Amino acid sequence: MTSSPGRGLLHLAAAVDQPGVYDVGAYVELARLAERGGLDFVTLDDAFARSGARSGALSGPDAAAVLARVAPATHRVGLVPTLTATHTEPFHVPAAIATLDQVSRGRAGWRIDVSTTEGEARLFGRRSAVRPDEWWQETGEVADVAAKLWDSRDIRDGRDSREGGGATRSPQGHPVRVVDAAEGAGLSAVAQHADVALVRATSLAQARAVRERLRSDAAGLGRDPNSLRVLVSLLIDLGDGECAAEPGHGGGGPRQTPEGPLYRGGPVDLADLIAAWHRGGAADGFHLTPVEPRRDLERLVNGTVALLQHRGLFRTFYPGSTLREHLGLGRPARRYAGGVV
Repeated sequence: MTSSPGRGLLHLAAAVDQPGVYDVGAYVELARLAERGGLDFVTLDDAFARSGARSGALSGPDAAAVLARVAPATHRVGLVPTLTATHTEPFHVPAAIATLDQVSRGRAGWRIDVSTTEGEARLFGRRSAVRPDEWWQETGEVADVAAKLWDSRDIRDGRDSREGGGATRSPQGHPVRVVDAAEGAGLSAVAQHADVALVRATSLAQARAVRERLRSDAAGLGRDPNSLRVLVSLLIDLGDGECAAEPGHGGGGPRQTPEGPLYRGGPVDLADLIAAWHRGGAADGFHLTPVEPRRDLERLVNGTVALLQHRGLFRTFYPGSTLREHLGLGRPARRYAGGVV
């Protein structure tokens, strides 16, 4: 299944972050709810993506470990942890994602993050934080290393697959790479390396301009622009539907906050916004972060998603089993001879 604005079905994903919650069962519950709604994937931030780590102290559970526990309790929904590779060995993060892809039978993705503060660097005592002008260069380098490892090695024990000829490649070829887009150099890096780009916008026109820039950059780099999915990231607060007419609420569209663009209103108005932006060429879909995790995800699935399904804009069942199939992305060819493909 492929998706392009104005044609075909859109793509939907949701964050299942629950600050201060360490009970895996709570994450299983939200992932199952997202799966019931047919969402493409769920994301979970790693400890480094949380405020405690920014100041030099870990906060929250390990995202890859949690989603590895969620995997056997779900069947179709994609599982995408946020992991940073800035202060870890290059092999460790791709290995963790490949393991998640194996245990989930091809449903893993990787939301690539870089560490940018001295507080994070002090946690490892290894080197200073990356300078802002190096963030995206390092992101691209890490993405390239991961792809080479997934193509050339048996992730389970590090053996070179070209020697044994029988290494088990990731069920998807490569797990899906998800990258948050930023202005400037960040957009070019995303266009080159991401399978899914997450963009922040408060208007249809702004989102469409970023999507068109990303697709143009991808084509200029020799990529098929249709191999890049662009999702708009929004915080959603679905507990205040009566404010739909106010600016920044419901029909007034998202408003900018320090945490990112925020939609506040009811599930019906959110469905209207998603449909209008998709139809208007602004996005291939949306990545939605509930302000109140359980409440807002329930209202998203039972209200917004159900309405989009009724309108024929979103799937009512999963036609495939892997995250790449959910997103309409092809399986990457293996760049090295030998081993399985």
